[in-house]
Amino acid sequence: MAFERSLQHQVALHPDRPAVIMAGSGEITSYAELDDRSSRMAHVLRDAGLGIGGHVALMMRNSSAFLEVAWAAQRAGLRYTALNSHLRADEVQHILDDCEATAFVVSADLADVVAGLDLSRVGLRIVVEPPGGPGLDGFVDYARALASAPPGPIADEAEGREMLYSSGTTGRPKGVNKPLVPVAPGDPASPAVAIAEGIALALGDDAVYLTPAPLYHAAPLVYTMGCHRSGATAVVMEAFDAAACLDAIERHRVTHAQFVPTMFTRLLRLPDDVRAGADVSSLRMVLHAAAPCPVAVKQAMMQWWGPILYEYYAGTEDIGGSFIGPDEWLAHPGSVGRPNAELHVLDADGRELGVGEAGTIWFAAGGRDFEYHNDPDKTAAMTNEHGWRTLGDVGYVDADGYLYLTDRSADMIVSGGVNIYPREAEDVLALHPAVVDVAVFGIPDDEMGEAVHAVVQLADPATPVPEAELLAWCRERLASYKCPRSIEATEAMPRDPSGKLFKRRLRDPWWEGRTSRIV
Repeated sequence: MAFERSLQHQVALHPDRPAVIMAGSGEITSYAELDDRSSRMAHVLRDAGLGIGGHVALMMRNSSAFLEVAWAAQRAGLRYTALNSHLRADEVQHILDDCEATAFVVSADLADVVAGLDLSRVGLRIVVEPPGGPGLDGFVDYARALASAPPGPIADEAEGREMLYSSGTTGRPKGVNKPLVPVAPGDPASPAVAIAEGIALALGDDAVYLTPAPLYHAAPLVYTMGCHRSGATAVVMEAFDAAACLDAIERHRVTHAQFVPTMFTRLLRLPDDVRAGADVSSLRMVLHAAAPCPVAVKQAMMQWWGPILYEYYAGTEDIGGSFIGPDEWLAHPGSVGRPNAELHVLDADGRELGVGEAGTIWFAAGGRDFEYHNDPDKTAAMTNEHGWRTLGDVGYVDADGYLYLTDRSADMIVSGGVNIYPREAEDVLALHPAVVDVAVFGIPDDEMGEAVHAVVQLADPATPVPEAELLAWCRERLASYKCPRSIEATEAMPRDPSGKLFKRRLRDPWWEGRTSRIV
């Protein structure tokens, strides 16, 4: 008999229960259908030469097919990398080359990006498109691929593992490579199953779980697949819209959901009559993460939805974190909870800081093993001489042991719950012929938390360059969400004789009068 936390076990218990409901279209995929399609796709991957430990990349919009492909990789013992569908061709190329995927599955509407890729090393190329679509040169149609594959599981099913990419503070994005333990589906020896066990216990077996965020992010993907291991129904939004979100909660009697703070802000900005008329009584537990939530926003959401908001702090690297429920948060507003592992707060010289003093957060124990793919130096850099590990986040601990975040690393920008690293935009703007120096950082934004802002030093200050020209230059070369929303010129950057940039001298004036960059 299959292990309890396997997809196969849940299919045997309730084959006709909806596994996926697309919130916009209403398309329903039952557990039996998810099982059949993911099994067939696993055959397709095996037949293309992807054995256990092989690698498949997917760049897809939120859809049932996204989860079918992810489950196919999971049950075939593969590593799978989900790419942000807003990336430009050169950004996608870097990830494909770095992870060495030999299979690539894409949504048809991303054809323009695909056209700019060198896929000579990718043997299996599949496109997901509506019936009767025009196709994509060099790609096999997803529906046809499934129809030609045999039903039933592959002979050597084994647990796989996601390998998602997290940008570094310098350079290109890096793959967070976690141990793959190719045991039988649902075996608790698999780290992926152990994570899903906690998710499943929180959800229960009758949950209706709303996923409003893109599935290419870690939490939406991992939590949605954990939902399936518990036999729950996942309601997936094609794209977030505040009014449509309320409609989905009411229409599908959603019991659990996960948001980022920006979504809360957009929900709160809906007209009073829309909010008052929404039935959210089915909600039992609402998670939020990805960025600390402003105190006033969370208070307003709890006044509206009740004390059902739970927050966790963690990273894709999974080296440690914290969790806080509504009652604890009301007693410690702004906190992300007590750490789940021994934690130290250190200053720049490695000295231990006291209660209420902000410094870099280091986890001394706990978490799981991982490495940054093809980057041993970056992997080593996050560990100090004591063996403690850090994500580079800055915060402090209060007298009761509760953790508060005051930054998301020295330079990282968190906009709408998405981590944005300024180096990429800085590198692009520095290539403009009129720019001799550049600094990119986050400035306050009421909706997104932070907005990307750039300061440039021009080669000839007497010859101004229109902001629109610099913005267009960036957007042509970088995913739009990574690009500045505003650019200003300065006569000279605040650098010391060695060339070190004092970026805070540019950034801090924007944050004057705020207790931190995020609250």
